Parts: sequence; structure tokens; C-alpha cells
Amino acid sequence: MQTEHGVGNKTVAGALAGVRILDMATVVAAPFGATLCADQGADVIKLELPNGGDALRGLQPIKDGKPLWWKTANRGKRGITLDVRVKEGRTAFLRMLPQFDVLVENFRTGTMDRWGLDAATLFAAHPRLIILRLTGFGQSGPYKARPGYARIFEAMSGFTNLTGPVDGSPLHSNFPIGDAVAGLFGAFSIAAEIARLRSGPHEMGAEIDLSATEALFRFLDPLPVEYEQLQQVRGHAGNSAGYTAPSDMYRSEDGVYISLVASSDAIFARLCRCINRPEWITDPRFSSNPARVENMAALDAELRGWFECHPYEAIRERLESAGVPFSKVYTIEDIVEDPHFRARAAIIRLPDRDYGSLPAPCIVPRVIGRSVEPPRSGPDVGEHNDEVYEELGFSREEILSLRRAGAV
Repeated sequence: MQTEHGVGNKTVAGALAGVRILDMATVVAAPFGATLCADQGADVIKLELPNGGDALRGLQPIKDGKPLWWKTANRGKRGITLDVRVKEGRTAFLRMLPQFDVLVENFRTGTMDRWGLDAATLFAAHPRLIILRLTGFGQSGPYKARPGYARIFEAMSGFTNLTGPVDGSPLHSNFPIGDAVAGLFGAFSIAAEIARLRSGPHEMGAEIDLSATEALFRFLDPLPVEYEQLQQVRGHAGNSAGYTAPSDMYRSEDGVYISLVASSDAIFARLCRCINRPEWITDPRFSSNPARVENMAALDAELRGWFECHPYEAIRERLESAGVPFSKVYTIEDIVEDPHFRARAAIIRLPDRDYGSLPAPCIVPRVIGRSVEPPRSGPDVGEHNDEVYEELGFSREEILSLRRAGAV
């Protein structure tokens, strides 16, 4: 059970219990949105091609031929196979669709139409269906048919241009953050439309056009307004923040990297006293945040000099006692060992058929007084075919017929 101390929490099914989602999307972004819904209690059925060709099954980490990322990314889902590109598969798909509240897909714009599963056909089969279409660039516009990958829409959204050394190349993260952001918007979109449908029996379904590029761009509120009103183009500035100071990365004497933020005047004053530089509090170069931003280079040079003369533990004790926001730059090893993460059970165990259980990030958010059982790891290809198809009303003979046709 996910709980901080295991006291006073009531085990519940989750806020989206009773919602059934058919997830036919691939790789990370859209499936992550469906996984977040599964974390909140939705019954998510993962639909794959019979050959299990989802690219995520081939991405590292892999152990013993088992796709570990797949197992954690698709947690809480049951797995079936169906090839909707063949007649028998398409017929079965439309037959079972009315038993789902949500369909999640992330194929290139127009792909579902070519398979005979355009929006009109889907809504004819199920008028109250919520269709989440998550693509790189959306269902309209000159780029609608382009393939979408995280690094492409991270670059195109303006996000990547904010990261990197001042005089060097923009940098990508060693994780597809754009996929995760798009998945968050996907889960939010589903929850919002479910709330609308629950508001009345006469509400009809919806076709959600979610562009991953726009999702990431939505995070960057100040960029358009500072460009129009101040003629500024924000770029990569190393570890500095161009809007506040001090806010940078500093290295201790013993080689530990520390992220520190002292944006407000009150926190900056505490930092100054903490490092025995009280004169900075009234120094005109540093007495306000606009002044500190203007004189950021001088301030950071002074701070780097101080950090480089002290070991991490001494720095930690001083900053903690002074109430200055900071953190050592954590690795996963640090996260696993950290007492706060441990106290909150931030890493949970997913029951897994191959390894007994696997570690994964906890369910977010928590609701005080409630807890949920940890979800199982992602399914094998077609692991729940018989179970799910029988629940959906298919006889054993019909399931065998689909297998003979190569549809399952």
C-alpha cells in the first residue's frame, strides 16, 4: 500500500474507478497518460499488435530479454492483442468499443482514417466515446503528418534552447521529458472530459487533439510576452536562471554539486549571514533581485569561491541551519537512500510475474486519508486476451476465430 506511515489511511479503488480505457498507443507519451489514469483506478486495457512490436519493448533497460521500462511504464494495465488493420480485427474493435469510455491513440494524423476507423465511424459505434489523439504536432496545420519524437518537439517548442552552457550547444536531457509532459496533459484531458460526461446523461463524446509540441510550449509562459514586450529571446544560460539570482549550481571542495536558490531578499540575507558576507545585504549590486540579476556574474563568482573552499557536509549544515533552499544533485542511489523519500514510500513495489516485484515511482498525487494498492507491472504481449475478450462478450469460439484470422 502507498502510505507515509500506514496509519489512518483507508484503502480505496481510486478516483477514476469505473472508467475503462482502451490504450492502443505506442512508446511513451500517450501510454504514460493512460498509466496515470490507471494509477487513479481506471481499468486500462493495453492493445498491441499480435507481434508485440511496440518500440518501447526494445528500449533500455532490458534484463534477461525482459523490457523493464515497458513493465514500469505500462503498470496497472491488462494486455490484449488485436490487429485493426485486418477486417476481422476492425470488426471486433468496433464491437467492443462501446464498452470503453476512452480510446487513446498516437498514430500519425490520418492513420486511423486509412484503417477505416475515422472519427465518424468511432462515434457511430459509441457516441459518448472520448478519443485522445496525441501526436507530435496536432491534427491540423502543415506539420500534422510529421512523425513526432520527444527530442523533436522539445527542440521545436523552445524548451531545448533554454538548456546548455552559455557559449555552447543547447542540450537535451537524458530522458524524454517532452513525452512525460505530453502524457500529463493527456491524463488531465481524460479526467476533464470524464468529469464533463459525468455532469449529465446527454453529454456527448469528444475528440481531443493534443499536440505534444504545444503541451511543452504551454509550460513556457514568459517566452512570448518577453519577446513581444521586451524584444528578448531567452536562451541557454548554463545553470543560471535569467530571472532571479542567486540561482545556480555550485561545486563543493570535495566535488559535490549543489543547487541553490536564494531569490527573495529575505532568503538572500540569510545566505549572506550564513557564509559570513553580511555586507552583501546592503551592497547596491546585490540588495534587490533585479540588481542581483544584473550583477549575476560577479555574485556567482564570489559564491563559487566560497563553495569551493568548504566540504559538502559543512555546507549542508550551514545552509540547513540558516533555512536556505538547496539540494545536493541526487542520483537514483541518493533517492533510494534518502530518509524523506523512504518515510513517504516514494518508491513502491510493483508485483511482477518475472521478478516478484519491481521498484517504481509512487502514485502522484496522494490524497490524505486514502491509500491504494500498488499496481502490477506492465503486461506481456496478449497476456490477458482470453480474460478481457470474454469480459467484453466474445465467446471462446469467436476468440479462436480471431486467432485463426491473425487478428489476435
